[in-house]
Amino acid sequence: MAYQIRTYGDPVLASKAATVTDIDAKVVRIVDEMFSTLYRSDSGIGLAAPQVGIQRQIFVWDMGDDPLVVINPEIVESDGEWVYDEGCLSIPGLYVQMTRPKTVLLRGRDLDGNEFELEADELEARLFQHELDHLNGILMFDRMQPEQRKEALAEYKRILDGDTDAKPLRRLRAQ
Repeated sequence: MAYQIRTYGDPVLASKAATVTDIDAKVVRIVDEMFSTLYRSDSGIGLAAPQVGIQRQIFVWDMGDDPLVVINPEIVESDGEWVYDEGCLSIPGLYVQMTRPKTVLLRGRDLDGNEFELEADELEARLFQHELDHLNGILMFDRMQPEQRKEALAEYKRILDGDTDAKPLRRLRAQ
């Protein structure tokens, strides 16, 4: 079974997710269904629990090697800068150049409750930061300057209206 991905405007996406205090069968079931949802999306590499309406500090990802999950994640170190066109399953069709740290050190727990750390760079580091934003109620629009946000929202409206000329906003550089 898969969840429905919540999209921009849904209030669940603007709320901070709660810490997971007990990793039980319910959490395992949520994670399994999150992976089903991620794979059904065909274009995503990561998914945070709030994106499927669950206010818990969980995200999953699969970059083609091995599907992974992190519970109660935090970024404990970051360094550098990397610009890349970033998209979001909760804002389908919109891609905006985002500047984020190039490398990060992520700390969290696995499904067995064991604490672990992962070093990541470029795309995987970006994925961690993006999904962590979701856990904190932050969307790409929230990282933009007011004029950039206005332009991106207008472009997103064109996408929702079926405008086939909508293009990635490469000229927008959100911080």
